Amino acid sequence: MKYDVTVIGSGPGGYVAAIRCAQLGMKTAIIEKYDTLGGTCLNVGCIPSKALLDSSEHYHNAKEKFELHGIKLKDLKVDMKQMIKRKGEVVSQTCSGIDFLMKKNKIDVYHGHGSFKSKNEIIITPKSGTAKLIESEKVIIATGSKPICPPSFNYDKKRVITSTEALNIDKVPKKMVVIGGGVIGLELGSVYARLGTEVEVIEYMDRIIAGMDVDCSKELRRALKKLGVKFHLKHMVTSVKGNANSATIKFKKRDTEDEQEIKADYCLVAIGRKAYTDGLGLEKVGINTDDKGRVKVDAHLETEVPGIFAIGDVIQGAMLAHKAEEEGVFVAEYMSGQKPHIDYNLIPGVVYTWPEVAAVGKTEQELKEAGANYKVGKFPFKALGRARASTDTEGMVKIIADAETDEILGVHMVGPRTADMIAEAVVAMEFRASAEDLARMSHAHPTYTEATKEAALDATGKRPLHI
Repeated sequence: MKYDVTVIGSGPGGYVAAIRCAQLGMKTAIIEKYDTLGGTCLNVGCIPSKALLDSSEHYHNAKEKFELHGIKLKDLKVDMKQMIKRKGEVVSQTCSGIDFLMKKNKIDVYHGHGSFKSKNEIIITPKSGTAKLIESEKVIIATGSKPICPPSFNYDKKRVITSTEALNIDKVPKKMVVIGGGVIGLELGSVYARLGTEVEVIEYMDRIIAGMDVDCSKELRRALKKLGVKFHLKHMVTSVKGNANSATIKFKKRDTEDEQEIKADYCLVAIGRKAYTDGLGLEKVGINTDDKGRVKVDAHLETEVPGIFAIGDVIQGAMLAHKAEEEGVFVAEYMSGQKPHIDYNLIPGVVYTWPEVAAVGKTEQELKEAGANYKVGKFPFKALGRARASTDTEGMVKIIADAETDEILGVHMVGPRTADMIAEAVVAMEFRASAEDLARMSHAHPTYTEATKEAALDATGKRPLHI
């Protein structure tokens, strides 16, 4: 078979790229190593983790807040197997939706391991049966990433686990240690903390979610400590060992040799991810990778080999599903002769704990280091009527604007539904709005988004209305 374009990998970047290529009239194929489409995000990442986050939040609210609302329950308990079953159904429905989209757009789907024979030839090796060879004028590498787990951590998929296994624990653990205070570790750690697990987080840096604004780190840590999560900041893990029933974690402060030890039901390793480019045969076509397995691309996301492109987690930048999607559309449109554009500064980042954390643009720390002249406006959710009505009063909205022009440079939120609220900030910044522009917009009352308006009012130098 001959194709105009072949996509290797069917995660959000890959399948979206394939759809856009097909929409633009290209004969398109997509290759997926596993039995289901959707990649890490749909199968063992974004979608199943959000399903568990929602389920655990329902239980936590029933246990901690329902009586406050005048709702009394008796014999409340967690049915973990049902929770996992529902998560599986959500995943199945979502992946089936990708199958439908491939058929709708007449994209040929191949299941098997794709690797280069030459720049225009790809070998597809299925789990069983005979390998196939297809030809393709252009290729998009979209094979995503996998969790990092050092050999010294003795990853066994049973007691020493990554996010993949953490999504399928069918009994609430008594204790869990999370190595890594980043997005994945905190999201999954919060799932089990809500269900009653004693959770301890070991983080090498001096704060959690270190890539986000310091105020967001402080607010989220405060909220998670209320949930019962214990933090060991500025600590490094020296060894992890699992047995049939537990895991033992040894760790120490970065600047001492005094070792501590924790025994837990599970040790969740969440210290980051690395590009999944093994076995692609990149060396056969002259494509090099860096020490993290990433592929180098130019401004058009084309590799050093003309006609071969790479998107998503296999290239530099944030490992975000929506970033990969934007890049997939970008490559498809570039290949068809259009002139697409991505502003990486305006791709939002979200942490789906509760309260949620969401941000876009520059952090205050980045602006300080750059010597920028800026001003800051903040507004706490506890001063918001809608937040009090729903008892979601933790967190704040922070808006950073240029001190002279008033243009919004960054928006950082911790609070209820900020994952959805951040879209307003992205729109405003796409159109280079000022803090005053945002402050003068009418926001429905009572809503969580009023916090954005109030923070913008604060940033303009005016007093916010409700504090």
